[in-house]
This record gives sequence, C-alpha cells and structure tokens, in this order.
Amino acid sequence: MSYALRVVVLTLVLWIPQAEGAKRRTYPNTLTPIRNPKPILADYPQYVAPILEHRHYESPPLVQDSQATLELRAWRFSYNARGIIEIPNYLNGSKTAVVCVHPWGVDDGQGWKTPEPAGVAFGGTPTKNGDIRRHAGEVINPLLKRLRPHVNTLLFSLPRDSDAARLKAYRSINHNPTASERAAGKCEMYRQLAAFDYSGNPVPAALDLSVDLPVVDYFRQFPGIDASDHYNRAGFWQLPIPVIDTIDVHPDDIVFYDNQGYPALRDHLKNKGIKHILMMGYATDMCICSTTAGYENLRKDFNVFLVGDATQATLPANKTAAHATNQSLSYAALNLLITQVSWIKSPRRVARDTSR
Repeated sequence: MSYALRVVVLTLVLWIPQAEGAKRRTYPNTLTPIRNPKPILADYPQYVAPILEHRHYESPPLVQDSQATLELRAWRFSYNARGIIEIPNYLNGSKTAVVCVHPWGVDDGQGWKTPEPAGVAFGGTPTKNGDIRRHAGEVINPLLKRLRPHVNTLLFSLPRDSDAARLKAYRSINHNPTASERAAGKCEMYRQLAAFDYSGNPVPAALDLSVDLPVVDYFRQFPGIDASDHYNRAGFWQLPIPVIDTIDVHPDDIVFYDNQGYPALRDHLKNKGIKHILMMGYATDMCICSTTAGYENLRKDFNVFLVGDATQATLPANKTAAHATNQSLSYAALNLLITQVSWIKSPRRVARDTSR
C-alpha cells in the first residue's frame, strides 16, 4: 500500500466516528411573540408562586425524536431576548429517564426524625418537613405513577453510600434484590431508625459577646442553621435515609447513592440509551442543582427538563416555599429548560414528522 493510500485510509478511519457523532441540524431560532401569555406554573400556587413576565415568545420545537411518545412544552428566560421563550419538545420515552433528587423520608413515620429540641434535617423543621411530605404525595407521586410505564428508567438519588440495609431494600445500579431481600432490608432499616436516640442539645441560653463586635460573636455562636452533632447527635447522618413514604417505590425503580459518583450515574444512563432527563425532587436551590444527580452534572451529557412544580426550594423565614421555589426556578431558567406537570403529555405516539 502506497504512502498516499495509507494516508487516505487513515483519514477515513478517523473521520467516520467523528462524522457519526457530530450529526448536526440548523435550528431556526425564530422568536414569535405570544399574545396575552398565561401565567406559568399556576397549577399548584400553594407550592409554587406563578411565573409572571411581560413578554413571552414561542420558538420552534427543540427536541424532535423519531417515534416520540412524550410531548412536553418547556420554557427558559433570556435577558437578551427580553422575555420568556416557550419551546415544544417531542421525546421518545424509551430514551427518557425520570430522576427524583433527594426525596428524604424524615418525620414521615418511617422512623427517621428531626432531633429535638433544635436539630435540623431536610426542610429544616418537622413542620416544614410535613409540608414537603404533602407536596410529594400530591404532586410528585401521581406524576411518577403516570410516567413510570412510559419511560425507560425511574431513578431516585439519596445521600452517601449504599449501606447494607438500603442495598437490600431498594434496587440499585449494582444489585436487584429479591422480594425477601427487600422485606429484610426494610425491616433492618426501620430497626436502625427506631433504635436511635433523637435527642440533641437546645439552643444556647446565654452567649459570650464582645463589646465592640457583638454581632460577629452572636452569629458565630448562634448561626441560623447548624446540623452538626451538637444539635443532631452523633450518628444521625450515618442512619439509612429512606425514600419519603408518600412516594411509592416500584421494584424496578432504581436508587442511586451520591457517593457512587457522577461518572457511574452517567455511564449507567448512557448504557440504557438515555438521552433525556425529566428532573424533580428537593431542594430546587440546593440538591437539585449541585448533588451527584443534580442538573449541573446531568445537563452536560443529557437533555434536561426540570419539572418546576414537582420541586420545592428551601424556605427559611416563610410558611411555604412558593416564592422561594419561584425564584429558584426563575434563576435556573437562565440556562435550563423548565416544564411543569400539566405540560407533560403521555402516552401517545406523537402524530408528527419528527424524522429531522
């Protein structure tokens, strides 16, 4: 083989994978004004304050899968475009995963409780955790039941490692427990949770403050949130955290543990043919952003749609998370597509040419 021919062959070998992996299309970024736009995220005002903006546009479909079975509208905000941009999408459910981030089962009757009198976990206080529990039952669980038969994967993320009890109680990326293992794992999990002493120290009765900088000393000794062993008791954060009880976990659902790392999560989803993520869970401004299964990771490798009303933000100094969730979603919408429960239509074969 001549040198010139070898060069041609090598060029073709190197070019073919790049050409296959670099399939592109020209997207017409046409922004058509929407007259009299309706409020967004207005279905559950007790959980999310509606999004109200002066100017809305509609843009052409963005995701257009062949054999699409899920139709969902999504929106984002652009300062440069001066408004909200609403975008139709057509997804193949077999290429779609639902990821529910950190639905912690605390103060829900399964045994894991916020330590008293001053401990902090999940929403922050037992009252706030009760509100999150209601949200999970009223919004997230019905959506999961509706989507479960029509998507490839339903996955929950939880903190830390897959301890022995939860490894048996829930399916994971490495182990699919039998029915007897599940029962034994749940019994062991409940036993550990019930046996723990949930008493911690109270807030300080007196503080030692300097004359010149009393504010500095005040917050150093009495911060607004302290979830350390002082208030929560040593061993609290090592207990097996269950999925919240108002969400039904199906035997085929997967629980992924944060310490397994993002590469393991990414590779698992890629190996299952996942291209799209419908994300929900807790909390909109924290875990949903930056934990292992949060959108800051997943949006690098998948088409991520955050289901806005299926989330709740942290809510210090408020009775509800409605306004905090509104603000967290509004900020996320600068670089993320947001959808809502009522905008996800399934199941049906979308009657539309999506072959482009």
